[in-house]
Amino acid sequence: MAGRARIGALTLLVVVAAATLAASAPAGDPGRLPQTTVLPSSSTPRFRARMAALWRGIVEDSPGAARPAFFPEPAYEQVKQIPNAAADFRYRLLANYRADIHAAHVLLGRGASSARLVGVLVPRQWAWITPGYCYNRVGYWHAPGSRLVYREQGRTRSFGIFSLISWRGEWYVVHLAVYDRPGTVDDPSAGTGSFGAAGGC
Repeated sequence: MAGRARIGALTLLVVVAAATLAASAPAGDPGRLPQTTVLPSSSTPRFRARMAALWRGIVEDSPGAARPAFFPEPAYEQVKQIPNAAADFRYRLLANYRADIHAAHVLLGRGASSARLVGVLVPRQWAWITPGYCYNRVGYWHAPGSRLVYREQGRTRSFGIFSLISWRGEWYVVHLAVYDRPGTVDDPSAGTGSFGAAGGC
């Protein structure tokens, strides 16, 4: 993708194997609560647990396993100022996510079961998307072009998470691959790769 800035010397966020969503998630469905402007963090146990769920879904070719990493449907219905946001979520956004999970699984190939997640790098070029932009009635933080870093057959590799957006101070995947190219993998690279360009919704 054009405009990528090389990643400097960054400490990878190592996923703690013992972290689980059940142990760290707040009671109830946060997607049904109102949005906040709290800055998200990529170093919390909840974030690491969601990224571990994403990785498990990719390795197992299981969108269901990866679902905890995805933006909550009730939150999407609050955010989007479009006709029938629920249908858009289920039949476009979530369907694209399923296709992207499968494409990432295919990328890992026969070594999928032995590949290990190293961590997820989130750029610091965040933007607050204000209500009225991108067909939104509720604002959120947006982090474009994060990197999922893993080890396979003794080599460090990575690919992009095209778009993370916030809900109540937590990052969630909203587009794993480029939003208009479902069923692909965003910028697979040797090493940690490079962040995507700033911008987007």
